Amino acid sequence: MKRIVSLRRTALIAALLATSAGAIAAEHYAPVTDARLKAAASDNGWLMYRRDYTSSGYAPFTQIDTANVAKLKPVWDYKTGFDQGHEAPPVVNGDFMFITTPKDELLAFQASTGKLLWKYRHDLSHVGLRTVCCDVVNRGVALYGDDVYMATLDNYVVALDGRTGKTVWKHQLAPADKGTAMTLAPLVVKGKVIVGLSGGEYGARGSVNALDAKTGKLLWTRHTIPAPNEPGGDTWPKGAYKTGGGGAWLTGTYDADTDTLFWGVGNPGPWLATLRPGDNLYTDSVIAMDPATGKIKWHYQYTPNDTWDYDGTNETVLTDIDYQGKQHKALVTASRNGWFYAIDRTDGKLIYARKFATATSVSGFKDGKPVTDPAMRPTIDKQVFTCPSFLGGKNWWPISVDPQTHLAYVPTMHTCMTIKGATVAYKAGLPFLGETFKVVADPAHKGQWGSVQAIDVNTGDQVWSYPSALPWNSGMLSTAGGLVFSGSADGHLVAFDAKSGKVLWKSPEMTSGVIGVPSTWVVDGKQYVGVYAGWGGATPIWGGDMAKDPAVMNIPVGGHLYVFSL
Repeated sequence: MKRIVSLRRTALIAALLATSAGAIAAEHYAPVTDARLKAAASDNGWLMYRRDYTSSGYAPFTQIDTANVAKLKPVWDYKTGFDQGHEAPPVVNGDFMFITTPKDELLAFQASTGKLLWKYRHDLSHVGLRTVCCDVVNRGVALYGDDVYMATLDNYVVALDGRTGKTVWKHQLAPADKGTAMTLAPLVVKGKVIVGLSGGEYGARGSVNALDAKTGKLLWTRHTIPAPNEPGGDTWPKGAYKTGGGGAWLTGTYDADTDTLFWGVGNPGPWLATLRPGDNLYTDSVIAMDPATGKIKWHYQYTPNDTWDYDGTNETVLTDIDYQGKQHKALVTASRNGWFYAIDRTDGKLIYARKFATATSVSGFKDGKPVTDPAMRPTIDKQVFTCPSFLGGKNWWPISVDPQTHLAYVPTMHTCMTIKGATVAYKAGLPFLGETFKVVADPAHKGQWGSVQAIDVNTGDQVWSYPSALPWNSGMLSTAGGLVFSGSADGHLVAFDAKSGKVLWKSPEMTSGVIGVPSTWVVDGKQYVGVYAGWGGATPIWGGDMAKDPAVMNIPVGGHLYVFSL
């Protein structure tokens, strides 16, 4: 199929227009207030990473629906000039769109026409990027007041004027090249810009941090690995907390009703669990925090004493569920370990857990706590075959939850792995793993590296599944039009019927495979859907047999933003 080509302009023409377009558009920029963020679910734009504080990835728009989605067509596009993974969603305020590229470039467009308004490139020339795990990606921005906020690979939070691109402030949270980095989209809560530091593969101690949105002043830091004198500190061997990992590398969620911030925490370091006996809190957990202070209210740990890299950073979607006749204020997540969790967001108690992928390492639950199979634990002398692989039943790409269907739409990986322990010693800035591994096919899903599946959040049961011979590495978007959008590795934006999983539309083939996160917005009564094409991320780097599959190896690279409408 013929690939989409530039429809309106070249990047050069857009750049020449940027100064005048920006000056005109700036007059119409609407400040993003606390009230607008709290009501983001009903805004015509897409004001934050997952649209609203619940992280639902759901939009109430109906202009594009099951009856007319087949008429969807590209209306503008933009070539970024980068060949790495493109993962950010378009974030839209009125007719202003903001999106980041690999290596920390931030672009502002007129959302309806694609006019480039301004461009900011963060200076990484002084930084060696060898300690950035899993590609030099960036997952987007946050908005507040007149400003737009980006986290960078060298651990800066940068505030820019959304109308002009002028730098307002920047604050570095940690030195570069010592194992930490930031790839997430910030979250703004009550005037605080909240970000997480990552680097678990390098033994870097993770943290969640809050900065004043106006000044950039650091307000609080919550380390995800407690010190010995803190709650949870006794779950680590002496001194191990300093190199314990626990990266907080994905965007959190906020419950305004209870004033609670939820953040996922990554894997412990080193990977080999025999080197750090204990549960190793708060790795592989969701932590509930007071956004004013960072104090932890409660936690739930998905994988105690993790030795498989089953990061707990995946998004937590806030949704009310009816489980076995009882109403719950829940958070739901599809964990790397292959289990779909529903947790009471008021107290952290497990409501239910159901397998959504082949899961042999976490074998069950006792008194609400996951139980791991000792036979699936590698040692220096023992190699094991287990599922899922360290890439997870689902990796970072977010689910979407539709309140109409009560379904969670889950981009799923079908991989297993061989894994064996190895000797390792900590050295700042170098990998701190202690294991060797190889990603292989899941025997239970022959011919499938991935799928999209719909899970009933009230029961945890699968309702439908769409299998894929290629990995499914794109985020999900659901709408009130009865649709679910996601991007495929072979370069299409796909629209599914939300109830049945039937494919209703596929875009013309784009210039690269899609690992980006689609979003949707309305300008002057017209609905748009936007997504990045730009293959990269962890799969081609760490994907083992999956990455060596000729169909995967031949996926074109190159970043391209596409916007569609009727």
